[in-house]
Amino acid sequence: MTADADDVVEHRPLIVAGSGIAGLSAAIYAGRSNNEPLVFEGDEPGGQLTLTTEVDNYPGFPEGISGPELVQNMKQQAERFGAEIKNGIIESVDSEERPFTVRLKNGDVYTADAIIAASGASARTLGIPGEDDLMGYGLSTCATCDGAFFRDEKIMVIGGGDAAMEEANFLTKFASTVYIVHRREEFRAEDYWIDRVMEKVEAGEIEIMRNTEVTELHGSREEGVDHVTLVEHPEGRPTDKLDDPDTEEFDFDVGAVFYAIGHTPNTGYLEGTGVVLDDDGYLKAKGGEGGGQTATDVPGIFGAGDVVDFHYQQAATAGGMGVKAALDADDYLEELERGEEAAAGGEVAAAESDDD
Repeated sequence: MTADADDVVEHRPLIVAGSGIAGLSAAIYAGRSNNEPLVFEGDEPGGQLTLTTEVDNYPGFPEGISGPELVQNMKQQAERFGAEIKNGIIESVDSEERPFTVRLKNGDVYTADAIIAASGASARTLGIPGEDDLMGYGLSTCATCDGAFFRDEKIMVIGGGDAAMEEANFLTKFASTVYIVHRREEFRAEDYWIDRVMEKVEAGEIEIMRNTEVTELHGSREEGVDHVTLVEHPEGRPTDKLDDPDTEEFDFDVGAVFYAIGHTPNTGYLEGTGVVLDDDGYLKAKGGEGGGQTATDVPGIFGAGDVVDFHYQQAATAGGMGVKAALDADDYLEELERGEEAAAGGEVAAAESDDD
């Protein structure tokens, strides 16, 4: 539903949904292009990087940098070039008419000529005790981001799909032993990854704990993860059978835990706009070669970062996509302006002709 003009708080050439690395990279470039970007932080300000205590693989920081510090630096850089960053969660986007109508959950309404969706994907968690306190302090959702911090430690990976197998395989580079904890007997992963993991099992680098779930994480922010509490049942899904006498509860020492139970892309606010999502809810962008790689099926809406990229999910790749989206949006806005100028010129010519 298109908003009444009186209801609109403000119109902007460009609105960016999300303040993670993709959104802030887009804001930096959009600001430098004089597109006055308005960035809404969403319900996870700064994105998943704010859950990472140390970032060692983002280019330009030879000694590493904390995730929150990197995000804060990028915010300041974006604001330096004219971007405005506001707290706010986008509830919906109306694409039936132009400009787009953007509604926030608090009821505020904005309009924009173009939108960059950089709202990311939220890592799924278990919701168990210790999780909130230890996230980023021995608990992680990204092996390639944080695995190197736990050299020669016992590392536990939670999950049974491709992501869990891939992360476990990767973590053998650092761990004394990797333990895969899966709540069922059979894995959901492709045979390719299962075969690779089984090779590591035979080599003594990986151990598998089937029909097992983690129920609590123990440790401190100062010392990290110390141990976990596990439950095991021979028929699987032990947390559904806690009162069963066959369910065994025990503590297990580990130095780090990695969740690999999937991500949920934050694309709900785009429903009904006409953009195409895949079966898991990730935004489909044009891709390919040349310009317009971040364009979606709706002209004026672009996608960047983990909301599109379900494979790499790295800060550096998200930043690159944010840059592409800002450049694509700038091309779109320039074309839009040329069209408006041509239309205005045509109206003037028609009026002068009528006067004659």
